[in-house]
Amino acid sequence: MGVLTPPLTPPRSHSLSKPAPVDLENYVTRTLRQQPMLPPLDRHNWYKELIWLHVAFIFLTPVIGFVGAYYTKLRWQTGLFSVFYYFVTGLGITAGYHRLWAHRCYNATRPLQYFLALAGAGAIQGSIKWWSRGHRAHHRYTDTELDPYNAHRGFYWSHIGWIMTKPRTRPGMADVGDLKNNDIVRWQHKYFTWCLLSMGFVLPSVVPWILWGDLQGGIVYAAILRLVFVHHSTFCVNSLAHWLGEAPFDDKHTPRDHLITALVTVGEGYHNFHHQFPMDYRNAIKWYQYDPTKWFIWCCQQAGLASHLKIFPTNEIRKGQLTMHLKKLRKIQQDLTWPESINELPVVTWANFQEQAATTPLILISGFIHDVTDFLDEHPGGRHHLTRYIGQDATAAFFGGVYDHSNAAHNLLAMKRVGVLHGGHPHALDDKSIPPSQKLRIAEYSELVINLPADEEPSLLSENLTRRRNVA
Repeated sequence: MGVLTPPLTPPRSHSLSKPAPVDLENYVTRTLRQQPMLPPLDRHNWYKELIWLHVAFIFLTPVIGFVGAYYTKLRWQTGLFSVFYYFVTGLGITAGYHRLWAHRCYNATRPLQYFLALAGAGAIQGSIKWWSRGHRAHHRYTDTELDPYNAHRGFYWSHIGWIMTKPRTRPGMADVGDLKNNDIVRWQHKYFTWCLLSMGFVLPSVVPWILWGDLQGGIVYAAILRLVFVHHSTFCVNSLAHWLGEAPFDDKHTPRDHLITALVTVGEGYHNFHHQFPMDYRNAIKWYQYDPTKWFIWCCQQAGLASHLKIFPTNEIRKGQLTMHLKKLRKIQQDLTWPESINELPVVTWANFQEQAATTPLILISGFIHDVTDFLDEHPGGRHHLTRYIGQDATAAFFGGVYDHSNAAHNLLAMKRVGVLHGGHPHALDDKSIPPSQKLRIAEYSELVINLPADEEPSLLSENLTRRRNVA
């Protein structure tokens, strides 16, 4: 049997016709082009485009709450219970609606699911199905017109504007098949009105009444004002978390990390991390960062109520951090002035180097020709150490023969390059030819491919010297 030889890849031909252009239109652009949009809001139609029930709920609850607080004494028992119930209903959103159902960050037992479904209903932010569907669209289409909370439309819009206004277009498609198959999600969606009333108003009002006889305080503080704070706590995840802070993992979109946001959102403030690694059950990855939702889920796991807590690979998380560090360093690097590239320097002969050195103080070090005109009187070791090497190779002297110069001296020397000696760079000194500041540099991928000329002829050094002096 003969040996099969794979066919050789044919050489690339420059005579091939240009490939057909690729259609780069994405789903967002295509969807917006194909579906109708409501007209923008203006002074003529704004009142027709508002959802007045939501407007009343958003603005009247704080008014009623604070007016009620003016006439209602706050008992310490009611105050503590209000704070406690704030965290209960807040965790219903953060640990339940958000991390369990919207992102499937962990598995929960049925008792924990019922608890989170009821607690989330007490926050009065819609059913699990409705909330999670919108949130999945927010992640899939972040900062686009298909994002219900699009941060590019402004802080007010992403905070409460989107709730009070009829959507200008349908939110982007999001798969909620898993939620439709969840019987607890279906149950909560079917009886959401009853869950809302009982957990949002009845329970927080009745508990203070029964335990310490403070019905009015329960209504004002534990029900109404607690609800106001829970609402704006969650709304800050859509607004403040896309505005305040830094982007340590990715800067493609608006999400940011900040302690203040974490404090007001029950731990949802490390939003840049969350948008990069949405299926991680943590929002904060460092032990000292404030994320009570993470601690709650972990405690539920220890109690046997939660399992399969998802953690994104640390290696990939660190890649994101490294990328952002490199971007910062890249910006610093671009703000600095660097020596001319070796490809931009003229390649000169020894004879031409000698000829020019007769009139200009030129010194050869590591195969590079340096013009030290402006440094003769500034040299720390004195002018005579430079003049003795004009027109000569001072490589050995620079790297320890006379003085082992510092990295700063090497960096400064590279800024004085005016040419490359033809055939005058020994391979043994390759590491010496690169200034310390350039041995580690941040480069774009396209910059890693350098096309060197196959055969560059020597040129006149005088041409480069004249050009540099004209620029100076």
